[in-house]
Amino acid sequence: MESRTSLASWQALTKHAQEMKHTHMRDLFDKNSERFAQFSIQLPPFLLDYSKNLIDSKTLTLLTELAKECEVEAWRDKMFSGERINSTEDRAVLHTALRNRSQKPIMLDGVNVTEEVQQSLNHIKAFSDKIRQGYWKGYSGKRITDVVNIGVGGSNLGPQMVTEALQQYSDNSINVHYVSNVDGTQIANVLRPLNPEKVLFIISSKTFTTTETMTNARTAMKWLVSASFDESAIAKHFVAVSSNKKNAMEFGIDKENIFDMWDWVGGRFSLWSAIGLPIAIDLGFDNFIELLEGAFEIDEHFCRAPLEQNAPVILALLSLWNCTFLGAQSQAILPYDQSLHMLSAYLQQAEMESNGKSVTWDGDEITYPTVPSIWGELGINGQHAFYQYLHQSNNVVPADFIGSVESVTPVQGHHETLMANFFAQTQALMAGVNEEQVRADLKAKGRTQDYIDKVSPHKIHKGNRPTNTILMKRISPRSLGSLIALYEHKIFVQGILLQICSFDQWGVELGKGLANEIQKEIESGEVTQNHDSSTLGLINYFKTLSKETVHNAS
Repeated sequence: MESRTSLASWQALTKHAQEMKHTHMRDLFDKNSERFAQFSIQLPPFLLDYSKNLIDSKTLTLLTELAKECEVEAWRDKMFSGERINSTEDRAVLHTALRNRSQKPIMLDGVNVTEEVQQSLNHIKAFSDKIRQGYWKGYSGKRITDVVNIGVGGSNLGPQMVTEALQQYSDNSINVHYVSNVDGTQIANVLRPLNPEKVLFIISSKTFTTTETMTNARTAMKWLVSASFDESAIAKHFVAVSSNKKNAMEFGIDKENIFDMWDWVGGRFSLWSAIGLPIAIDLGFDNFIELLEGAFEIDEHFCRAPLEQNAPVILALLSLWNCTFLGAQSQAILPYDQSLHMLSAYLQQAEMESNGKSVTWDGDEITYPTVPSIWGELGINGQHAFYQYLHQSNNVVPADFIGSVESVTPVQGHHETLMANFFAQTQALMAGVNEEQVRADLKAKGRTQDYIDKVSPHKIHKGNRPTNTILMKRISPRSLGSLIALYEHKIFVQGILLQICSFDQWGVELGKGLANEIQKEIESGEVTQNHDSSTLGLINYFKTLSKETVHNAS
């Protein structure tokens, strides 16, 4: 397959990037009073302003040409129709089918996926209603008051991010907790205040073999059985989201309490499926559907809007421009809404696990920079932590600023202060302040010439730091669904542009496989010599101190 670098648009962008590196965004804004209107997209769920990027009309034209040469639209249609675009695992990629509100049939291997999804939604509705209305009873006949979701990766990050973002939409009739870390501290802290008679566990694992998840699940099972003195209680306190019904049933979960998962849904794109069961239980099924509706709205936009007016496509092209052509190595996700405090972590997994790859579809080594590392924090907290780095370090970090017009919890004067900072930061990152401005400001404040000469270099901000601004009306189930889908499609387009398979995660598998072998060695006490000296030394040090701890305790 032809390398991306051989495309005419790629080569033109390489040359254009060298020209733009000598341009400042201040000058672009000074020359074009219509820049905001030209480089922004307004959709019902949000406004996307990307004018504060180091681009001009030529940049956008070349980037759009690249998207066409890479056949982004054709690949998009393949994904939505169920073609097996996950080539390394020979799977379709159909998380969009989970929120296909049009009910249009989607056929995969002779099966109408849309019908299967609807059956799963019916199952989610019936079960979540039963829990919320108190009809589901525990082993002692008491209603469920707490739900503990046990999963890892997308099985945890997705539903937890959503339920915490939408707390204001919960009636608090059920308390939802999350356990993902195999460090026993987390599950111990979660279980300690709970009443076993009133707890429901959701075990979310596609294979029902994930080591971390199953370790926590077995601990939860022992906790329950030690309280109930009856293994049959498992059936009344455990349900599963899995494609491996055999393993789930052997664990003690009734067949009718196993929710479907499919191999055409990747974990980091799965919150729209039964992985979202905690969302439906916490917020109510109607709000879960609103989440799906919001995502579907962006699916429709992604499928119908021209490339140059297509929000996910624009975000993907800008990421490529900033990272691959201009050399940025990381990107910050900066939500200015307390509700979105987990969004940075969620998008970190979604993008980096999807596109953190170094070979093309054909297995050839990639010779160009691909996606940046993703990191971030709530806006105001970040301002007093790492924004100094964003403003004045030698490394340019593009950033997405995400805010809302209305607060979900209005407190007089607070939201205005928050949003004043929101707007000011992108302006400061773009414009900066030059030496002439610094000196004039210090002089106006009556500073001495010696002081001005000494301090001026430290107060200069070069600016020219790219940002995107996403401004929502209000955080709601529908708008959050739209925001998540926006980034999902951005990630997909990035993968097409870079010739990366976005839907496998072989890098994750390597470490897990090694961990399984080392765990066997630790438990058996027979450590092999098939390790490098560092790893062997660390294992032996751990074993020695563990023995001393046990000895001292006895």
